[in-house]
Amino acid sequence: MSAVAVTPKVMDPEIRDFLNKYDFSSCMTCGTCSNGCPITGTPGMEGWDTRRVMRMLAYGMVDEIVQSNFPWLCTGCGRCAYSCPMGIDIPAVMMHMKSLRERDKVPGTLHKGMQNNLDTGNNLAIALDDYLTGMAELGEELAEECPGFYVPVDKQGADFLFFPNSKEVYGDFEDQFWWWKVFYAARENWTVPSVGWEAVDWALFTGNYAGNKALAKRKIEYMQKHGIGRMIMPDCGGGSYGCRKGLETCVMEDPNNEVGYMYLYDYLAQVIRDGRVRLDKSVNAGKRFAFHDSCKHGRELERHFGKAFYEEPRWIIRQCVDDYVDLQPNRGLNYCCGAGGGMWPMPFEKESAWHARHKYAQIKRSGADVIVVGCSNCRDQIMKRIPKFYTDYKYEVKYIWQLVAETLVVEPWPDDMIEKAKAEAEAQWKRFGVDTSGGEY
Repeated sequence: MSAVAVTPKVMDPEIRDFLNKYDFSSCMTCGTCSNGCPITGTPGMEGWDTRRVMRMLAYGMVDEIVQSNFPWLCTGCGRCAYSCPMGIDIPAVMMHMKSLRERDKVPGTLHKGMQNNLDTGNNLAIALDDYLTGMAELGEELAEECPGFYVPVDKQGADFLFFPNSKEVYGDFEDQFWWWKVFYAARENWTVPSVGWEAVDWALFTGNYAGNKALAKRKIEYMQKHGIGRMIMPDCGGGSYGCRKGLETCVMEDPNNEVGYMYLYDYLAQVIRDGRVRLDKSVNAGKRFAFHDSCKHGRELERHFGKAFYEEPRWIIRQCVDDYVDLQPNRGLNYCCGAGGGMWPMPFEKESAWHARHKYAQIKRSGADVIVVGCSNCRDQIMKRIPKFYTDYKYEVKYIWQLVAETLVVEPWPDDMIEKAKAEAEAQWKRFGVDTSGGEY
């Protein structure tokens, strides 16, 4: 059989310049990226893998990649770049391929949600009145257990800014209680925004650079306007990583955009170490716990910003439980759960479940009763999607802040502090026009 010559296509100069920034030409076609990628072997994507895509790009076949599902099946987990002997940032290349797709052809609801966030301040376009009423009512409900509790909104001079997740504001209401209980027990000076409060950054998932920057700038301006010390980076792996990328861009443009932030693991570890909360391990007796290393809180954070959160969550969990076991492999070598890069909300459920095959096998081998996570997408994937497709091993899933909240020994505030908080709550909700006359306040 005679060989067939392949003639490279002429590549758009802007795309060529982008690839050159990532030393794309250093690819040795060794295939290490494909061996570590969860997409390899995905039913319906036979013949596609990362090495092939890299070769196609080298031959100028950009349109073929952009119009394929491959970039959208990429979870951005970073196992390819973590193992690449030349250190090529393949997830950044895949995100750029996403950015080249026409916005009306972005799969599922990602682009609509991202646009909702820019236009209304959250992915689900939840109205301000509904959001505030929900915060007031849920705060009153939790105050029955934690006297004096309320959700502070737009509090001037707060030490910490916290961002809710729209899926919790919309439906999983009581999932918010766990963070709130931690704040209550620690007697934290915290607040949530009235607008622009969304924790999840779907601009990152859709390759929308301008949107990613705009969401970060919104946070910066809010913090500066309200004199807030630090934000707690959103729990969503993409949300926190996207926020970091957006902040980086804004600070590069203007150093005055620098604001303070803290990751949730550092915050939880600090309040435990400082003795601001007390924990009772006995409530978790009889169960074995394991931690799932989020790709964006681990590999990708370490590679781009020099710091991964591997040891902090393990230390926190061990303050809460006596029986802990690591999934194998773990830390930088951990497998993606299959939800990253927007795969949880996108219309690729079967493909996402295929990605998750390694995660399920890890969990089953560990013998763990409870899988602890630090990312909302990881939690939904491991709690809801994986058991739907892999049914012969049962386990629970808990957020790490849920585990801390459930292990807390909550001490009620003194009477004067309770009365002060009630007065603050009444004034706040009156200022926002929220009627709380039927509740505690």
